[in-house]
Amino acid sequence: MVAAGLVALGSPQAVAATCAAGTSTDFNGDGLVDTVISDPEATVSGVKGAGLVRVVLAGGKGVSEISQATSGMNATPEVSDHFGSSRTSYDVDGDGCSDLVVGVPDEDIVKDGVNLVDAGAIYIIHGTPTGIGSGSKIEGYSQAGFDSSTTTEAYDWFGFAVRAGETSDGKPYLVVGAPGENVTGDDGKTYSDAGCVTYVQGTTKVTVSERTAGVPGVVEANDRFGYSVAGTNRFFAVGGPGEAIGDQEFAGGVTVFSHTLVDGLPTPLAGIGQGTTGDAIPGVAEAGDAFGTSISMTNYRPSNQTYNSDALLAVGTPGEDIDGVVDAGSVTVVRIQPSGAYSLIAGIDPAPGDIEGELAAGDFFGQRVTIANTNTAVVTSAATVRLAVGIPGRDAGSVKDAGAVQIFRPLDTAIGMNDKILTRGSSVLPGTVTTRDYTGMAMTSGGSSLYLGVPYSKESDTSKGALYVVSWTDVDGTTSAGATTYKPGSGGLPDEGIAFGAVG
Repeated sequence: MVAAGLVALGSPQAVAATCAAGTSTDFNGDGLVDTVISDPEATVSGVKGAGLVRVVLAGGKGVSEISQATSGMNATPEVSDHFGSSRTSYDVDGDGCSDLVVGVPDEDIVKDGVNLVDAGAIYIIHGTPTGIGSGSKIEGYSQAGFDSSTTTEAYDWFGFAVRAGETSDGKPYLVVGAPGENVTGDDGKTYSDAGCVTYVQGTTKVTVSERTAGVPGVVEANDRFGYSVAGTNRFFAVGGPGEAIGDQEFAGGVTVFSHTLVDGLPTPLAGIGQGTTGDAIPGVAEAGDAFGTSISMTNYRPSNQTYNSDALLAVGTPGEDIDGVVDAGSVTVVRIQPSGAYSLIAGIDPAPGDIEGELAAGDFFGQRVTIANTNTAVVTSAATVRLAVGIPGRDAGSVKDAGAVQIFRPLDTAIGMNDKILTRGSSVLPGTVTTRDYTGMAMTSGGSSLYLGVPYSKESDTSKGALYVVSWTDVDGTTSAGATTYKPGSGGLPDEGIAFGAVG
């Protein structure tokens, strides 16, 4: 439990002159990619579900464990805080070492002597030349502590989703979702769980909801704007899977913004949903579709430009019914242009036909999505873009809910030309499929690799969870280096875990 406002601040560090401004996850500034792995269900100091994050420094430089029991955190682990439910990184202070942002949406906040349950908090843990964790500068914020124009309330879930990076002009940015935020509409009524995001760019900090000027949509109860967030150096997107379209509740929607600030606000560009824009987006908005449950963005360079002026946005719709098959799921990929114009790149569902696999109820195809451009230095093409779709409810033969991940090249002329299904025990992923693994529930990616977590693994060798890091070239089959496996009790990681492997 932490107090409202600025809730933790460790000893300030001197500017890390030896940091070399490496990658977006380079916490000691040595130019190598470090790996962040959460276990939000972990027991900390005997407290169940308190949660923790482990950072594996590349080059064999050690493993850091970060939790609310970390020195300098000035917080207390509590039951079901779920520290590490969300996470992102960026160089907030410009010292060349990446800084870790950890979301704790189930954090209780004390305000005026009242305990606000699940109000939520975020922590920013600064990297240093010697690593990250104990000894780092640590900042902790409630919602109102982060943006004084807001109010911290119970069940806001501040920190439910976080995304950070750097804009095209070199300014650090951070987006923090609070999908449980109650928002007062233009009619003066307050709508529960309408949702909002807090957006930071450089010294600008502002909270944005569907009531903000220019933002598409109408404030409604249960929109859950801020449930998912994604971004590139020119755009960011906010998912609201509870958005009602017409009278179809929880149909879902996604709002796209430019990082360009006008009157201190990011520029709203487009509101995207099924059945709202003619034939641009396939499908019809239906109750329970949850369009926008998961979103991911990557850079796109058109053939008439010398830089990545556009973006590709992948949207998961895990509640989509296909041909009467309930919760089969679907994924949409669109191209976003600087003007806000967008066009369909691919509409993907698991119906029999062009792609591998079979249509089945409760597969939740699209529960998680991650899209990556493997070479942003060239014109974007089918050869450079990869999309991974999580299918956590997919059976593997007779093994129920083993889960799977399906890989696509969304710019292919036919979406099934190069698709591939990954399950544990395949040529790409080690391990053995077991019941209720829900593979596909935890994913992220970068230009070179896919990060696939199995935090709910039931396999005896990885019963505390696992993370597999696989190069895109291995996924393509052009190399066979093999996956790197992270699991408790191996590679310097403590032999403790409940749901180790949460990423994305």
